[in-house]
Amino acid sequence: MQFPFVMVPGIGGSGPDHWQSRWEASQPGTIRIAPKSWDVPDLDDWISALENAVGRSPKPPVVICHSLGCLLFAHWRAASSLRIAGAILVAVPDPAGPAFPEQAKAFGMLPAQGFGDLPVLAVTSTDDPYDPHGRGRAWAEAQGASIRTVGPLGHLNVASGVGDWPKGREIVAEFIERMER
Repeated sequence: MQFPFVMVPGIGGSGPDHWQSRWEASQPGTIRIAPKSWDVPDLDDWISALENAVGRSPKPPVVICHSLGCLLFAHWRAASSLRIAGAILVAVPDPAGPAFPEQAKAFGMLPAQGFGDLPVLAVTSTDDPYDPHGRGRAWAEAQGASIRTVGPLGHLNVASGVGDWPKGREIVAEFIERMER
């Protein structure tokens, strides 16, 4: 079964060199959230953007989140009744960490609701500056996500040098294969 994808970038929307943008360009039918507040994120605006993107999907999608998009996913999941097939959370940040952006503090007040039986995979790096103590990873695991650690790749973004991130594509393919079993 082929699942559509919904891309959920972090602050700034993942520019053209980011793996999310590259994947979107190579995967027809991928839907990207479109909040009005990319650079000064407004939680309600972002929740509405994710609701709209999932609602436009022809069938329950796999939601692929990066950074702040991972925290958005938790807020959206607690508020929405729309179905998705699963979610991949890449580089979950620690909202109490020293690098977490002040303008996104509302995203850090995470809902208590876990992920239930929804297939969720959190992909983490061992040296992510936005999760220096592993609290973002621990939160995702406590919510019910499976964890996949990929080694020292920073924040898994353009600055990390992952480019198109072929290993990430493999991880997504493995995740989908497990969902289809």
